[in-house]
Amino acid sequence: MWNIVVAVGLVITAITIVPVIAQMRQHPKGLHILFFAEMWERFSYYGMRGILFAYMTQHFLFPDKVAASNYGSYTSLVYLLPLIGGFLADKFLGNRKAIAFGALLLVAGHFSMAIEQKPATEHLSYQGKEFAFVAQGFQDQRKVQLEVDGKLYSFGKAESGGLEIKGLPANASLPAVLPEGSYTTEVRGRDPIFVGIFFAALSLIAMGVGFLKASISSIVGQLYEKDDPRRDSGFTLYYYGINLGAFWASILCAGIGAQFGWSWGFGLAGIGMLLGWLVFVRGRFLFFTPGEKQLPDHVGRPPDPEGLKKSGAEWMIYAGALVGVGVVWFLIQQRPLVFSMLVAGSVIVLAYIAWFMATKCTPVERQRLGLALVFVAAATVFWTLFELAGTALNQFAERNTQLPSNGFFTVTSGQTQSFNSGFILLMAPIFAATWAWLEKRKRDPNDVMKFALALVQVGASFLLLVWGAQYADESYKVPLIFLAGLYFLQTTGELMLSPVGLSAITKLAPIAVLSTMMATWFLSSSWAQMLGGFITELTAQETVGGQVLDPGKALATYVEVFQQIGLIAIGIGVFLGLLSPFLKKWAHREH
Repeated sequence: MWNIVVAVGLVITAITIVPVIAQMRQHPKGLHILFFAEMWERFSYYGMRGILFAYMTQHFLFPDKVAASNYGSYTSLVYLLPLIGGFLADKFLGNRKAIAFGALLLVAGHFSMAIEQKPATEHLSYQGKEFAFVAQGFQDQRKVQLEVDGKLYSFGKAESGGLEIKGLPANASLPAVLPEGSYTTEVRGRDPIFVGIFFAALSLIAMGVGFLKASISSIVGQLYEKDDPRRDSGFTLYYYGINLGAFWASILCAGIGAQFGWSWGFGLAGIGMLLGWLVFVRGRFLFFTPGEKQLPDHVGRPPDPEGLKKSGAEWMIYAGALVGVGVVWFLIQQRPLVFSMLVAGSVIVLAYIAWFMATKCTPVERQRLGLALVFVAAATVFWTLFELAGTALNQFAERNTQLPSNGFFTVTSGQTQSFNSGFILLMAPIFAATWAWLEKRKRDPNDVMKFALALVQVGASFLLLVWGAQYADESYKVPLIFLAGLYFLQTTGELMLSPVGLSAITKLAPIAVLSTMMATWFLSSSWAQMLGGFITELTAQETVGGQVLDPGKALATYVEVFQQIGLIAIGIGVFLGLLSPFLKKWAHREH
């Protein structure tokens, strides 16, 4: 497991963690607890996400389109359910109880992911004879061969169509080239019980995130007064914690999963989530000083603690959530229903916000909420492209990227997911200090312009990969530097948008709808995951045994799709930038 990625990770962490801790001392009490709790929660989520799509296509042998559909449904629900969790936190539980309960569901979900059956297998039938495809390894290191007469042979797409078995002797039981229609393939061993356990684990995770995600970000915002100049840098530091967890998750869970197996990677993610729960409930360093007591007393409490206790509503909510896990289990496998729920949820929450704006807000508050909704719309575009990291870009790394695999100088496809968070670790302290420095001098770019720049950068990142495709080798694999460049551009764009967006929502939203607006912010990610699933389907390839038959066609498809989405994002970003002088006035700030 010791490789170049681990070594670089240790160096990056050592360089960046010291100034972050130093800056954190200048921020309100309680930020460190939320920092470490969210760090471990993100470790679990991104550790699982980094290998999830490969797990579906390689272990269960789901076709690309089926995996994209299920992945899109699952991740869409992950960001849709905070609408419910945020509402319940606002009205009944309070943020603290919602976080603690959500974390327990996540622990159960991640450990359930480690329950693994034998992998599914694919078999080829030709003129009454059957032959098995044999797979060895995981992620990009996985190799699939066809067993013929007791020996293993590589295979690929024949020039005339059909299947070509390479190196097959003339006297073999199969011809070297099988024309299309002359053979059939069938997947076997996909045990419905273990498929059900797999989807149950995803359901627990989705429900857990629903209770935890909006509430923990809301608590961060409650630590600061609305005009506190430390707010943006505080959210950036908090964002550093998120990405510290994501960074090491991508390195360790993907690396261990590639070397020892899927259950090891998923199990390590579960351990990370358990540590996250302990940090929040028991204290930062587990010294048995309750972590929640280190938060200010007014932060995250139930709106009516006595009423909550007497009515029994708290336990009814918990019981309802467990029933809801079964509903989510069904929905993950039914993307049309999830899409309909997403539309309905969006209409309901937007109607509620519109009603609140019309009946409860002053003119200034109304414009601020309007600006927050503009940010949500822009974020939807950004996250749609950005979140392709877990699907299309992960597959691109596996199938069409030159990954070093030579002992210490090894990078697995799952570990490329660490590039984004690694760049954030390097740049987040710089961005935090820069925002604070510019704020003091009244020269901080307005939030609308930051969002516009983020959209331009995420679009340009895909065009960089399109340009890099001309340097692909004879195996149709693009140099790794171009994928790293894509993640660098996406990271600079993310630092323009995500921590700034979280901060902006907490500044623009009245306290009465703060958690609801935070959930609406995550609604943009829910739409992004759904739309990203559709985009990933456009890149789907024909596979046998989970291995692509035609790498050249795969690269051409990626180039076409990436070019289109890149140009669209740049166009939207330029348009938003042109509107920024007008929209920034809705914030009613001095600059």
